[in-house]
Amino acid sequence: MRVTPRGFDTEFDPAQVFDDPTEMDLRPGADNCYKCSTCDTSCPVAEVDDDFPGPKFQGPEQWRLKKGDDRDIDPSITDCSNCMRCDNVCPSSVPLSQMHNTARGEYVEGQAPSLWSAEDALADGEFREALSYLRGVPSELSIEFVRNRVLSNYGTMAGLGSEVPRLTNLVMGSRVTKWVNDRFFGITAERDFPEFATQTFREWWRERGGPKVESADKRVAYFHGDYSNYNTPEVAKAMVRVYEFFGYEVRVPTQRCSGTPMFANGMLRDARRAAAVNISNLSDFVDRGYDVIASCTSCSMALGQEYPELFDIEGTQEVSTHTYEALEYLRIHEDLEDELRDADVEFPDLAYHAPCHARNQGLDRQAVELFGELDSLEVEDVGDSCSGISGTYGWKTEKYDTSMQIGEEMFEHMHDATGETGLTECPTCAMQMGHGTGYEIRHPLEVVEAALVDQ
Repeated sequence: MRVTPRGFDTEFDPAQVFDDPTEMDLRPGADNCYKCSTCDTSCPVAEVDDDFPGPKFQGPEQWRLKKGDDRDIDPSITDCSNCMRCDNVCPSSVPLSQMHNTARGEYVEGQAPSLWSAEDALADGEFREALSYLRGVPSELSIEFVRNRVLSNYGTMAGLGSEVPRLTNLVMGSRVTKWVNDRFFGITAERDFPEFATQTFREWWRERGGPKVESADKRVAYFHGDYSNYNTPEVAKAMVRVYEFFGYEVRVPTQRCSGTPMFANGMLRDARRAAAVNISNLSDFVDRGYDVIASCTSCSMALGQEYPELFDIEGTQEVSTHTYEALEYLRIHEDLEDELRDADVEFPDLAYHAPCHARNQGLDRQAVELFGELDSLEVEDVGDSCSGISGTYGWKTEKYDTSMQIGEEMFEHMHDATGETGLTECPTCAMQMGHGTGYEIRHPLEVVEAALVDQ
């Protein structure tokens, strides 16, 4: 068993709870829960929503019921934000978040069984069988299901929108579009839709001709994720330039979404399809001596932790073992602190928020520790509260108020901090930070780039 620098185990023997273990594996541990309720007291949703039963019920208690009789998954599983804080605090290492993921998956399977069956038949080339299933789909689909699937598959919609970014930004930013989305699709009008970049990261990568450094022993495969590709390519570019500064050969494999928004919405079949593509492509690079680097902590967590917990796809373990968050990897393999110590960087003072998914990997204070070496700027940790947005959670009309209540403590701490520029590794946390404070939000890789590369 290998324990990664994040502090979680990457090998285990999954317990077979479902009839098809390839779809619904679950780590052992439900019976390890002794109802101390530590998870409930740490849950940001339970703190602001008295009707939410909490992680203990959603996890081990619900699975005990499932194993005991044929009870349905409780609908409140959709109120879990997938922040995964419960995993961090459980003294018995109960796999709470993966119980929640698998429960959401089963719940969503029951919402539209004909649709999933039709998609499976189409994938197998059974077109007549697929047609027979499709007849039952319209009566099963709800606006909520369709919305959640669209939000889960952001990369598909972003790929279309980025073809005409200026037009997409104009349309999605209009009051009419926001009203329609809120009124008819349950996507809150309170938030500004993130703008698409006029040039995606992958377009920039092709235009520059790929890697500028070749190395036989310093090689990384970059998993940039959808958001850095379509919305914030400056983060992905910073990652490439910083790694090339340290002499790394950077490759950018073909990839799909990491699956994190799919896990959160119970779309496990979509997540499995995306994971199969990612594992196949990334494992090819791992076999050739590359490590996998992600600039988003939710992406590194998905590849490193959630894939091996949920899927048995060949190559999953190898990819998991070789996956790291970008700054984490440099701190392990380079003397990054020493490089930054004498740097004089022109950058505003920063209010840093550690994403929940960074905490799950033991990375919650790395930016504060790292940039504490810089005399030319101040970085202040704004506390351990959850931002509240949790990916797609805070974009849903019925979840928006809960999301903002959870984030209120973070907003207050940011306003009290010296800096008026936010800092975080998570793109959706960045959305919430900017939304709640009006601050500009930057990524730690941009600070490193400014300190070392732009000199």
